[in-house]
Amino acid sequence: MEAPNHSPNPWPAPQSPRILNASLSLPGSKSLTNRELVLASLADGPAVLRGGLVARDTELMMDALEALGGAIIRHGDTWSVTPINFGQISDGPVTIQCGLAGTVMRFVPPLVLLGFQPVTFDGDERARQRPMSPVIDALRQLGARVDDDDRGALPFTVYPGGLPTSAHTVQIDASQSSQFVSALLLVALRLQAPLTIEHTGSSLPSLPHIDMTIDCLRRRGVSVEIERGTRWTIEPQPIDAEDTTIEPDLSNAAPFLAAALVAGGQVTVTDWPATTTTQVGGLLPGFLTEFGAVVERDGDTLSVEGPRIGPGVGLQPVSMDLSAAGELAPTLVSLSLFSTGTSRFSGIGHLRGHETDRLKALVDNITALGGVATETSDGIIVTPAPLRGGPWRAFGDHRMATSGALVGLGVAGVEVDDIAQTDKTLPEFLSLWASLLEQE
Repeated sequence: MEAPNHSPNPWPAPQSPRILNASLSLPGSKSLTNRELVLASLADGPAVLRGGLVARDTELMMDALEALGGAIIRHGDTWSVTPINFGQISDGPVTIQCGLAGTVMRFVPPLVLLGFQPVTFDGDERARQRPMSPVIDALRQLGARVDDDDRGALPFTVYPGGLPTSAHTVQIDASQSSQFVSALLLVALRLQAPLTIEHTGSSLPSLPHIDMTIDCLRRRGVSVEIERGTRWTIEPQPIDAEDTTIEPDLSNAAPFLAAALVAGGQVTVTDWPATTTTQVGGLLPGFLTEFGAVVERDGDTLSVEGPRIGPGVGLQPVSMDLSAAGELAPTLVSLSLFSTGTSRFSGIGHLRGHETDRLKALVDNITALGGVATETSDGIIVTPAPLRGGPWRAFGDHRMATSGALVGLGVAGVEVDDIAQTDKTLPEFLSLWASLLEQE
């Protein structure tokens, strides 16, 4: 799937004309959709996925799995997945385009170990700057040859080699992304011998994403042994062909729920998981409460109510460790612009290696509007200051684009230079944002 053709015209972020009273339904989780697509493609038989997200990242994952020999037939929000038959794959070369999808560039290369043909991986320009060394090193530890010209980044070609035939331990440093661990967890059960994955770094960000991967495996009958939260062992075993319904994307709910704190009023998201969830977005209620929001649950709906920001009125300043929830940082940092005091965010140094350097991008955008923000070694400090309208750059990043929309609710004249970046994980963003402001 090629990169989307984005409009060169900036998008004027609308200010809220009134306090909000809106109810929204969001499409499926990108993180869950791509994990379930991989697992269904490795399962013991055909399976059905319901409610999966249709967006650039998931389209790229489907293209990649079909390039390896799987089949995905879509009938509306019901998808029939036929697993990859690795034993029947030809030995001809294959090229897979990853776009900017971290799940594609990290989850798919290990699948090449199960086949016979070399596979080349490439992506968008920014994707070539994202860290890939831990995956490449893990593939080499498992017997593959990887031609990356010693860059540790896209593009590279994986040539399958002799897999270990006895219990094996792969050591990787996943300090830059938990996806490196999930990538190996997803393929481990199809290897020839037990695999232990050992994280060797000093920190491990976004642990809920690893929990999500393990939960997806266990719901398909796969047993995972965990030691100290830094070692995971999986033995070769069957994987159930289980029909699955995807939860709504709770991280994509972040700017919509946060809007209630900027514009005042109430925003409700329907189909919120009534029980526990492994999605990082499940942490949103607690974070928004720290800013002063009132959060209520009623069955499968979640409502957030906040004060309208105005002269002398602001949100509570916060001090947040977001090491487990880095993808929420752009929304929460942007929200702190409307606080009454200095806010500090830590545990997010790894965001420098995402779709863009998110720390620098946030600081650049905030200071361009007259705000005061500084980077630390692992986070950002924001001190409220009068803000003015002006350009808000997306930097090729969907979460930067949605953050610009959020800031624009409370600051007149904000223009997001490339709002179409939201197509990456939420193509319906503009229509949902309009609905948020139009409902009474």
